[in-house]
Amino acid sequence: MTAAHPLARLLDWYVAMGADEAIDLAPHDCTLPAPIEPRPLQRVAPLPAAPLVVPAVAAASARELAERAQSLAELEAAARSFDGCLLKRTATKTVFADGNPAASVMIVGEAPGADEDRIGRPFVGRAGQLLDRMLAAIGIDRGSAYITNVLFWRPPGNRKPTPEEVATCLPFLWRHIALVHPKAVVMAGGTSVSALLGRNEGITRLRGRWFDLPVPGLAAPMPALATYHPSFLLRTPARKAEAWTDLLSLQARLEGKG
Repeated sequence: MTAAHPLARLLDWYVAMGADEAIDLAPHDCTLPAPIEPRPLQRVAPLPAAPLVVPAVAAASARELAERAQSLAELEAAARSFDGCLLKRTATKTVFADGNPAASVMIVGEAPGADEDRIGRPFVGRAGQLLDRMLAAIGIDRGSAYITNVLFWRPPGNRKPTPEEVATCLPFLWRHIALVHPKAVVMAGGTSVSALLGRNEGITRLRGRWFDLPVPGLAAPMPALATYHPSFLLRTPARKAEAWTDLLSLQARLEGKG
């Protein structure tokens, strides 16, 4: 290639303009945006998965903790330390009980609602206010009743508890009843009735009836009355007359007349 060759003159011109170093075999258009260099992928450690809870194992653990409790304070501490129920992970508080542990009547509802989860006491929302009025009609207040639920933790969205959740928490309820040892248990609502009696009939068929409730740790069965849950009565006020009949039956039993 001689100096007179057009390409040679072009090369001389490139050098004169400062393009005196080759960076690649192919030309590059410097007017285009610079390409984005891909960054090397970084390995991110996966988040630890929530431990698997096997219902049978969780129920066995609950039973062991509950049977070990020799007082209500020990039972409450055991419930608060128990991690076998998945509802505890979404609830705000452990809702144990309210009222007088020495009362003659123990009321067992279903599970805490939004107000109960926020405050930490059972039956404090609209259903609880109705329950207070119902009990007051037969001369009972929070100082002369003991109130709890089948579950200590609120199901998300106030949904109905699953059979697995009930079975997991049931050992605490049995021990709860045995330690309180009231004269009568009121099973408020279908979940409470099915949990304690192991029956599948609807609450409308079982309400108003007394049952002999065998309680582990007690020598004799406990008298137990099935009735409507106050939240059901809020939705179905026409059933309040039946609930009033149930309350009169409870009053008679507590006074030794039933």
